[in-house]
Amino acid sequence: MDGVLHVLKSNKAQFEYDIHALVKAFYPAWELKILTPESVVKDRRVRETVPVMELEFSGTEVKFTVHREGLHNIEGKNSSVYIWHDTDQVDPSEYKDRFKQFLYTSLREETGMTLPWGNLTGIRPTKIALTMLEDGKSEQDVSAFLQKKHFVSEEKIGLGIEIAKREREILSTLHYENGYSLYVGIPFCPTTCLYCSFTSYPISVWKKRVADYLSALEQEMKAVARMYRDRILDTVYIGGGTPSSLSAEELDRLLTKLKETFAFDTVQEFTVEAGRADSITEEKLKVLLGHGVTRISVNPQTMKQETLKLIGRQHTVEQVKDAFWLARKVGFDNINMDIILGLPGETKEDVQATIEEIVALSPDALTVHSLAVKKASGLQKWIAENGVTAYNNTEATMSIAAAGARAMNMVPYYLYRQKNMSGNFENVGYSVEGKYGIYNILIMEEKQTIIAVGAGSISKRVYPDGRIERCENVKDVASFIERIDEMIERKRKLLED
Repeated sequence: MDGVLHVLKSNKAQFEYDIHALVKAFYPAWELKILTPESVVKDRRVRETVPVMELEFSGTEVKFTVHREGLHNIEGKNSSVYIWHDTDQVDPSEYKDRFKQFLYTSLREETGMTLPWGNLTGIRPTKIALTMLEDGKSEQDVSAFLQKKHFVSEEKIGLGIEIAKREREILSTLHYENGYSLYVGIPFCPTTCLYCSFTSYPISVWKKRVADYLSALEQEMKAVARMYRDRILDTVYIGGGTPSSLSAEELDRLLTKLKETFAFDTVQEFTVEAGRADSITEEKLKVLLGHGVTRISVNPQTMKQETLKLIGRQHTVEQVKDAFWLARKVGFDNINMDIILGLPGETKEDVQATIEEIVALSPDALTVHSLAVKKASGLQKWIAENGVTAYNNTEATMSIAAAGARAMNMVPYYLYRQKNMSGNFENVGYSVEGKYGIYNILIMEEKQTIIAVGAGSISKRVYPDGRIERCENVKDVASFIERIDEMIERKRKLLED
């Protein structure tokens, strides 16, 4: 039943995000639609699809019905009914958690499956552990909380606590209240990868407007520097897209203006996503190093040539290796490599081969992503045509990657999750001691204000009381250039009150 539309009907509009995330975690092959009384249904398929699941909220009772006929093909039982009576009359602030516990245990009983992260649906599970530790709770308290309230596995609890402790130590030198970090977005790529949903445009099409984009970006950077002139800049991260899709001259222009605009004497980490091997040259690497970039990424995603071709990365495995050694030759001593587990058609043996190639290179950090299927990516269409079983991630492949990291003397230092991740696993950053990606931790743990400039970027202001407010830039490059004054005004409203 891969790719077939399934409908869950609820008589009340609440918790739709969590309901969708939990059901999809147990049934990853489904195209799932949640219908409530407030739903506006334009798609005829949805109107004509009989619900396979129903939720009924009535007073203190919640009834969850699974219509099994045609779903599990279990003879003699057309449906299963699970009921939760809120006999404790829990506080409204706790009701959502109790409901998620009920829905998770019902789905667990229905499928016979358990999920490694239990009923956690957010992307930042380590934030729970970190917050509890900072509040003086013991590791045993954290473990009990995650196990009893969220059904997290013992292995994932241990991983989360280990990372939270390391994050607390790494972040101890940062300036939370009077500091900030800066993200600079370069929304251009050589080509768009099959799995990608980030804001990116083919550099070949936009070549003539890169200068206009940089001019708008410089205006925005100047405005931000003025607004935060009394704040300490801790980290700078240039991402995308693929920043190294810019020419050496364009990179030089960007980095020159960046360092003229902001005070870099307090910056602890300056990262540029060099990214794709087909965009890396010795000249560009020398420009980056000459401007004081301390950390770069050279991202293979896989070392299997057939998969590289399938996902739209127009470079070879040998080019990845050449780019890595070129970066070493130029002088970079902090190089991260990204891989993705669960790519279409890849087996456990393919992952093992990729890890062995990376161990031979011995980068300073390894970021292990579990493939997440994004609505805006070409992967959605690919799955509809080829079936969800054509991509798969398992505990075995995750273990292979973790073992490879250990073989390079790396430890896990940050973690996050995404919706629709293959195998319901996580993304983990590993690093040798002293080469941690500080910005990566900050973006996940939301401890510090991050100001983001460029098309499609999102700024987050973190207040002393923990409150977070955001503002977004438009994604379209042409609109960003034309509406740069509006983008600056959005930031002024966010940052200057």
